Formats: sequence, C-alpha cells, structure tokens
Amino acid sequence: MESIYQALVEIVGEDYASNRHEELFTYSKDLGTSPPQWPEYVAAPKTVEEVQKIVYLANKEKVAIVPLGGGLTLAGLALPLKGGIIIDMKRLDKIIEVNEAARYMVVEAGASHGKVTAYLHKHHPTLMHSEPGAPAAATIGGNMAIHGQGDLAHPYGFNTDMINGLEVILPTGEIARFGSCAVGSGWYTMHPLPDLGLFLGWNGSTGIITKISFRLYPYKKIRDNDAFTVSDENLVPEILHELTHLGLTEDLIATSSEIPPVMNRLHHISIMIAGDYEEEMEFKRHMIFDLTLGKYIRSGVGGIGGIAAERLRPQISKSADWKKGGGFEYVGSIVPVAAYPECYRRGSEISARHDIPYTVLGRVIGCCHAMMFSWSYAFNRADAETVRHAREALHETDVMVMELNGTIWKPAVFGQKLMMDRMDQTTLQLMKKVKDLLDPNGIMNPGNWEVQ
Repeated sequence: MESIYQALVEIVGEDYASNRHEELFTYSKDLGTSPPQWPEYVAAPKTVEEVQKIVYLANKEKVAIVPLGGGLTLAGLALPLKGGIIIDMKRLDKIIEVNEAARYMVVEAGASHGKVTAYLHKHHPTLMHSEPGAPAAATIGGNMAIHGQGDLAHPYGFNTDMINGLEVILPTGEIARFGSCAVGSGWYTMHPLPDLGLFLGWNGSTGIITKISFRLYPYKKIRDNDAFTVSDENLVPEILHELTHLGLTEDLIATSSEIPPVMNRLHHISIMIAGDYEEEMEFKRHMIFDLTLGKYIRSGVGGIGGIAAERLRPQISKSADWKKGGGFEYVGSIVPVAAYPECYRRGSEISARHDIPYTVLGRVIGCCHAMMFSWSYAFNRADAETVRHAREALHETDVMVMELNGTIWKPAVFGQKLMMDRMDQTTLQLMKKVKDLLDPNGIMNPGNWEVQ
C-alpha cells in the first residue's frame, strides 16, 4: 500500500497525492444520497503524461482508478465503488485553442464550464458554448462523459453532439485521438471518420478523456429570458412544438414546483431569445407572444408570467434545494416531449408519498426531438430519514422512467441495472466485449456498466 502512495508522489508530487484519512473522506462522498465509498488514494495530475503514468501504475498493481471531474453528477458516478485511486482531473484545465473562423474550442478535460465561459467573454465575446446549467465548477470532460446537455440543447442537441474531437487515455495507458485530429488535420470535425464512440455515456469505465474539441456558437448582444405560464400540463407539449416550429428560440425549459407557492400546479415555460438588434428582438417577441402564443393568451388558458432582460444565463440547478440541511438529487431522463404531462403527474405523486415538495423540469433537446426531464428530491443531509426517503424516491422514479419507455440520463448503478435488464442481448454482449477488450484488468471505474 505504501509503495503505491510513494509511486503516486513520484508522478504528481507530494502536494498532489494523498492517502490521508481526512482527505480521502472528501472524495468518498458526492452531493447526492449515495453512501460513502472510500478510495485508498487520491492523485491530482497536471499533465496528460502524469495521468498516463497513473494508469500504467494501476494496471501493474491491479488497483481500480476512477476519473473525477467537478464531482457534481450527484448520482455517485465518480465514487470509488471498489476502492482504488481517485484521479482528480481539475488541474488539467488548459485552454488550448479557440478558432473563431471555424467556431470551435479545444480544452483539457478538467477545464470548468465557468472558466470556459469567462475566457470566451473576455477574449472572444462573439462566441459562446452550451452551458449545462450546473454550478460553474462542473468540468467539460465530466459533462461530456455523461452525455450532458446545456442551454443550447434547442436546437443543437446534446453537448456530445457538439464534439469535434477527443483525446483519450485507454485503460491500458495508450493515448488515442478521435476525429480529424487523429489524422493530423486539426480539431474541427468528427466526420466522416469511422465512428468510435466508446467513451461517452460510459461513466469513465472505458477510458479517461483528456482533451476535447467542441463547437462554439454566436453570442448575441441582447438576451431575454421570458416566461409563459399555463395551468394545464397537457398544453405544454403542444406549446413547445409550436415554439420549436417557429425556430426563433435559443433555449426552452418547462418547470413546475410546489415551492414557492406561486409555482405550485402551474407550468412555466422559460423562453430564451437572443439577438444583436432591438428590432430583431421586437420581431421575435411579436412572433412568439403575439402570433404563436397569442391564441392561448386570448382564450385565457395561458399568460406571460414575467419578462426579464437576462444578461446572465439561467442556472437551472438552483431550482431544487428546499429542505433545511441543503441537499438534492434528481433522476434525469430522456423522454419524448409528449411525455411531459405523465412525467409531471407521476413525479408529483412520488414526491407526495415521500413528503418531499415536488420539483420537475423538462428541457427541449433538438427541435422537439426529445426532452431531458428531471425529478428533484430534496433532503436534509443531517437527517438520515429524509435521505432514505429521497433515495427511495429516486429508485421509484428510475422504475417509472422505464415504465414510460424513457431512458435514464446519467444513471447510478440501480438505474444502469434497470436498463441492462431490458437491453437487447446482442447489444449487451457487445458492451461486455468492448469493456473486456479495452480494460483487460478491469480497473476503470469498476461497478459501472458491469455486464454479467
């Protein structure tokens, strides 16, 4: 055990390796309901080469490794389920390239969304990337590894749909690149090379992403975050389809929550619009509120809940912590937009059974191609009973997602098993072959996506 610690010290330096109990404690938990899982070691490398050396060491010693981004997935995806070494990636945070003409950016995987946003605002104010609505400390690599989505999901899709290239350290330690960068042609596209999508959605169980190229988009000078409110949940899919057909919005989110009371049993559709000219903004407001939504206003079934000039983009993660003691976890799902009413009703019922004020949110992905729908369950970290209720509510919701023919987004081990139990057997066995081929020693975040 001491020899592994000394080897980590030689790789990253004494200040960035630890086996001390008080520091391991910090890495044994995340912000959700998962019970603590203790690593034996923590290392915070600064370079790709240092990560590579840690992977070689882990293979030699047959010890598990778990890559960690911002630690904000909430679902225990970066907890060391079988001990081993936590690799804290946050020191790999270099911004390598911004190409304004081709609108893409290359960063190390530990760069945070907050750092990327601040850098673009300062150096490239006409460009933006798709922010996930998580705290600013969330990392680019962590978000991509779980198929994250952000405030440009409509109309551009998942953040992983915006990837131009990847650099990955394989479980055996070799470095591989994917996309145009693999043939020395720069980082501008993933196409039309053979699809090697082996590292996204796997929770770090097939390799460690070290560099990412992703697309940037025009950042407009004026931004409004408008709200349209209805009381009938059955109207929400219809309204969202009409808004996406119009094609003038940047982000569309439907929310409802029991607290504060003004939100209870109402459905607020957040409509983000942006433009460079006031005339452009007035045109969009006219098309959206006067023409597209006007019939709902005139019939009395909907109304404008509020209009605010929103220079900063909304942080949807701030919407769900209502219990004293601070804590919430959520089940994310990918469902058709038409499933919104049933998701809302059944999620509210689960919340009521566990005495948790309900909070639901649906973000449109693509042109109503799908919706990321989440159910948040607040709990008091100092009250084991509220934690138990939240955990049970999460599991019940995982089951509900499968009953609604959805897919669980960033599933914990419980949700992974539910999906694998229903998965096509040929697909399941192919997953096993891929993992066995890439990770012959079984060291990469073991316990996640384990096919029996």
